[in-house]
Amino acid sequence: MPFTGKATFSAGADLPELVEDVSDVIGLVSPFETPLLDALGDAKRPATGTVHEWLEDTLLPNTDSVNQTVFSPNATDATAITVVNGSRFRIGDQVRPDTLREVMLVTAIAGNVLTLVRRYGNTTGGALANLMKLYIIGNAAIEGDDRPAVRFTDRSRKRNYTQIFTAGVEVSGSMLAARAHGVSDELDYQKQERMREMLRDLENVVINGVAPTATQQGSASVRRTMNGIVPLIATNQFVPGVGGVPPGGGGGSALNEPLLNGALRLIWEQSAGRVDTIVVNGVQKRRINEFLVSSRLYEAEDTAFQSRVAAYESDFGVCRVIMSRWVPADHALLLDSSRLSVMPLAGRSFQYKALAATGDAQSGMLVGEYTLEMKNENAHGLIRGLSL
Repeated sequence: MPFTGKATFSAGADLPELVEDVSDVIGLVSPFETPLLDALGDAKRPATGTVHEWLEDTLLPNTDSVNQTVFSPNATDATAITVVNGSRFRIGDQVRPDTLREVMLVTAIAGNVLTLVRRYGNTTGGALANLMKLYIIGNAAIEGDDRPAVRFTDRSRKRNYTQIFTAGVEVSGSMLAARAHGVSDELDYQKQERMREMLRDLENVVINGVAPTATQQGSASVRRTMNGIVPLIATNQFVPGVGGVPPGGGGGSALNEPLLNGALRLIWEQSAGRVDTIVVNGVQKRRINEFLVSSRLYEAEDTAFQSRVAAYESDFGVCRVIMSRWVPADHALLLDSSRLSVMPLAGRSFQYKALAATGDAQSGMLVGEYTLEMKNENAHGLIRGLSL
C-alpha cells in the first residue's frame, strides 16, 4: 500500500461509509512461554501418588579432611593425624593430601585418629594443615588376608508433592452465538487462554515453588504445593567470592566466565553427572552474551551485529543456555536435565472438565496436577547474589 500522508483519524474519511477494520488475529501481550519445560520435555512416566518419592544412593566417599591444628612433632613429620571421619579409612589405604606430592599409608585406625607412614614409597614430604583435603587413592590388601569388614551406604528416600492447578471457564449463550472478531469459538478460545496461563504458572512453580513447612500432603485447610528447583538445591549454592568460587569482575558479583566455570567445576567434583543446562533471567543472559565481546571479530562487509550465546562448552560439560523470565534476576541455575522431570499425577495432566449448566451459559474448569522429580540435588547448582 503506497504512503498517502493521511493521518489515522482522517484515513477513510472520503469513503461512502466508515467501515470497521479489525484484523482476525488476536495478539497476546502477556508472556506465556515456558522455555525450561520445553527443554525438559514430557516425563517418561507419571507420578502415582500425591506424595511422589524416589530412591537415591551414593558410593562410599573417598575423600576426607584433616581436623587438627597442632601436630606432633610437626606438620611435616607427624604420623598420628586426626581426621573428620575416621570410618572412611581402612588399614592399607594410600592417602594423598591435597596440593602435596606426598603419599601416606594408613597402618592403624583408632576412632578419628590415623596412624600413617609418611612419605610412603619415597614420595616427597610436605606440611599438613588443618582442614586440608585428603584423597583416599585406594586400598592394598595382603595376599591371603581375611575378608575385610563390610561397608555400605544406605539408600535414601526423597520426595516431593503434587500441586493442583485450576482455572474456571464460563461463556454465556449469547457470547457463543454472537460472531466475534478473531474468534470462531469463544469457549475454545477461553480454554486456550487459561491453559497458557496454567503452563506459565507451572514453569514458575517448577523454578520457585515452595512446599509448606507442615502438613505437606495437604488437608482441608492446607494447600498442597511442590518444592521447586531453587529451594531444593542445598549443596551447591554459590555466592561470588564465597565458598571457593572465583569472584566476578567489577564489584565482585557480576556473572563472568571464570565465575561460571568455577561453579561448574565444584559441581563436577560433587557428582558423577554433568551440568548440561544453564537457566537465567534476561539480565544474566546478557552477561553470558558478553563473554564473547573480547574475541568477537567482524569483516568490513558484515552488516549484522550478533551478540548471543546459545551454548557454553567447558571441560565440565556442554550447556544449553536457556533464558526464562521466571528465574530470579540475581540467580543462575546450573542443571543436569537428565535428573529432572516434571510429571503429572496419573490421569491428571492438564484437561478440561465440562460442568453442569446453571442457566444460559456453558461452564467448566481446567485442572492439572503436577510435581517435580529432582534426583541428586548435589548434581545441580545455583549462583545467587549476582549483580543486576
